[in-house]
Amino acid sequence: MKISARNILKGTVKSIIKGPVNAEVTVRLPEGGEIVSIITKASAESLGLKEGKEVYAVIKASNVMIATD
Repeated sequence: MKISARNILKGTVKSIIKGPVNAEVTVRLPEGGEIVSIITKASAESLGLKEGKEVYAVIKASNVMIATD
């Protein structure tokens, strides 16, 4: 995966709270910190997100996106 964003944090999905349209994804970072992202429910399903899955939190400006290999 190549991406122009400079801030890419590898972590593990801690939890997913799905709503009718969006999903709140909490990612646990290796150092123990956490980052939370709101993405569409469709994106969460398309990425196959589930607790324990390794993901990348991609930060560009004020947006946090989730990426997988």
